[in-house]
Amino acid sequence: MKQLSIFLWLLISILFSVSASAQDNKPVQTIRGTVIDHASGSPLPYVSVGLLDLPSIGTTTNDEGKFEIKNVSVGRHDLQATFVGYEPAVFREIMLTSAKEIYLEIQLKESVLQLDEIVIRPRINKEEPLNSMALSGARMLSVEEASRFAGGMDDPARLVSSFAGVTSAVGSNGISVHGNAPSLLQWRLEDVEIPNPNHFADVSSLGGGMLSSLSNNVLGNSDFYTSAFPAEFNNAVSGVFDMKMRNGNSQKFQHTLQAGVLGLDVASEGPLSRKHNASYLFNYRYSTTGLMNKVSPAGDLEQEMDYQDLNFRLNFPTKKAGVFSVWGTALIDKIKPEIKTPEEWDYMDDAKDSRMKQTSAAAGLSHRYFLNNGGLLKTTLATTYSKTDAWESIYDNNMNSSPFLDFKSQYTNLVLTSSFNKKYSTKHTNKTGITFTNMNYDMDFDLAPFYTESLERISEGKGNTNLISAYTSSLFNISDRLSATLGLNGQLLTLNNSWTIEPRASIKWQASARSSFGFAYGLHSRMEKMDVYFVKMQATGNELVNKDLDFTKTHHVSLSYNYRISDDMNLRVEPYFQYLYDVPVIADSSYSVLNRSTFYVEDALVNKGNGRNYGVDITFEKYMTKGLYYMVTASVFNSEYCGGDGVWHNTKFNRNYVINGLIGKEWMMGRNKQDVLSINLKLTMQGGDRYSPIDEAATLAHPDKETQYDETKAYSKQLSPMFLANYTLSYRMNRSKVSHEFAVKGMNATGYKEYFGHEYNLKTSVIEPRRLKNAIFNVTYRLDF
Repeated sequence: MKQLSIFLWLLISILFSVSASAQDNKPVQTIRGTVIDHASGSPLPYVSVGLLDLPSIGTTTNDEGKFEIKNVSVGRHDLQATFVGYEPAVFREIMLTSAKEIYLEIQLKESVLQLDEIVIRPRINKEEPLNSMALSGARMLSVEEASRFAGGMDDPARLVSSFAGVTSAVGSNGISVHGNAPSLLQWRLEDVEIPNPNHFADVSSLGGGMLSSLSNNVLGNSDFYTSAFPAEFNNAVSGVFDMKMRNGNSQKFQHTLQAGVLGLDVASEGPLSRKHNASYLFNYRYSTTGLMNKVSPAGDLEQEMDYQDLNFRLNFPTKKAGVFSVWGTALIDKIKPEIKTPEEWDYMDDAKDSRMKQTSAAAGLSHRYFLNNGGLLKTTLATTYSKTDAWESIYDNNMNSSPFLDFKSQYTNLVLTSSFNKKYSTKHTNKTGITFTNMNYDMDFDLAPFYTESLERISEGKGNTNLISAYTSSLFNISDRLSATLGLNGQLLTLNNSWTIEPRASIKWQASARSSFGFAYGLHSRMEKMDVYFVKMQATGNELVNKDLDFTKTHHVSLSYNYRISDDMNLRVEPYFQYLYDVPVIADSSYSVLNRSTFYVEDALVNKGNGRNYGVDITFEKYMTKGLYYMVTASVFNSEYCGGDGVWHNTKFNRNYVINGLIGKEWMMGRNKQDVLSINLKLTMQGGDRYSPIDEAATLAHPDKETQYDETKAYSKQLSPMFLANYTLSYRMNRSKVSHEFAVKGMNATGYKEYFGHEYNLKTSVIEPRRLKNAIFNVTYRLDF
């Protein structure tokens, strides 16, 4: 690692000296994009598009809704799109660099009344989600913010931890929404539910991982939902991360190379056919630790942490047959711990040899076709794949090993989803669709009751089943001040014929030019992970005790108040209530899947549990103007559950509050003000981790000294509050057709030690909390050309 660091700093020094001698003329760049109708997605011709800070520069869209603005100086700009009969839209914080063109997709919302009947104000691109059906409980995620915000670490999953209502950790980017377990969040890509897209997913926390495999080099702006999501979303009870890939540049080749402490990235995009606007886009990343293991002599490195990922998208527009897209994402992870000698053992976990290999992928063919009557038909055929091999053994004092865990799972899903979206009038838009998922599974899980005993089969299943969902959702623009949605979703799991019918509704009232109120309600449900359905109990003759489990269901209710303080400041207040029922629990126990954080279940469950989450989310944001932005988010909440014991407890993820403060400043540097110096800081204060009281007598009596908790008082204890500081410092040098960026990014600068449970200390014979300091540090050099 020391040799790699020296190499990186030498490379940076050389490139800095070369760049400093480059020409002094301030570079310019091109802004291109498409303007579409917010409700239907149809392209809008003859829209006026211009820069607010450079009024003399502008253009209009062509017959296909496309526009191009050339010779714009590098730096940040605000862009506005206006069209008769539509509300103006403003895109803020557009960062132009010398090496890459910017491509924007601008959505315009049609006015229901004539322009002279109401004062129309411009809509800021950050104020509303991309989905026109989402009137409350959702936020648009800007990928540019993932690279700029402190703590983002170029990872969209970590970026959302800055949003109100979301809590997370340092060692894992698992997303807990309103006190729900990270495993209850749905990950979607291109309208398809995908496996957890994080490296080392589910290792330290089910639903989380170390870093997202989906690079901000390929993702476009996306939506993140925290409550009462629209009818098109099924199989989700906590939140939905609805991610979209952007198209590559169809007119110009653009490339990126990035080297850093965490890994090496290569990205490229460009035209496959300029005449037909066909393009490609891909990004490949390999971990630095993995590379070091490849080049090191055999046995030189005791600990291996190897990961890599690939993302791509090919886009093929046609004149008459619509637009075809081929896309995909994949990751491979390997982990092998350092083997310690008995003299180094502090805990029983130190005596374990735990190895894991994970492979995950999703790929699909998508087709969009605009019908002559104005409707949009979108169909995607996709497949998702995930495979996990985990093996664990434990050593005795003579370094003789005994197998303790053997876990194998392989899931292959075939997904067909199709929707038809049409704006029937300025007042009514409808979207109706169906999703068919064929799930193939092959899994077996063996676990030893105690460290020295033989493995026993816990879960086993091989076969296939189907999850079928259909929905319809209508948007009613009653007036320019009042909008409402009404929808219905139904789903069926053919494994045990569980089914649901779920109503969804929302309403938004624009009380004035500056303030609006919203309300949303939804009934939502989610099936369990496939391995849960195939748990075997020897006491019942290896019967599949969980095969008939029903969906976990929840009622979501959310309110929202939005106040536009000024053109660059906004305040949002969102109270909410969530009631969960039919939650799988263990009979006569405090166990509930709402607290699930491990990647396996070994017990019989029944749908008799409940849960409730309520609180208020507050967001105060100043958009970037004159190089300055800041945001404060605060959430006060309570998250409780009722297990099979009939007693209400705090959930494991009930931190009670979280406060985030973000601030960043940019300065244009250099002789012609073409370079950018950026400093960003994020401070987080949130309630501490929860745990159950320790049953000391039972722990000491356990053959393996495995920690035993007093489950009658589940999660009644809480550690001291967590205080985190994250930072990002970057300097970008824009030169003719090339740009260089140097960045230092860090998480947990305060050195907070995360809690990983209580364990018996072999040296002191004391049961103590095990807390580790997890910090992520990255130094990167990025070359765009």
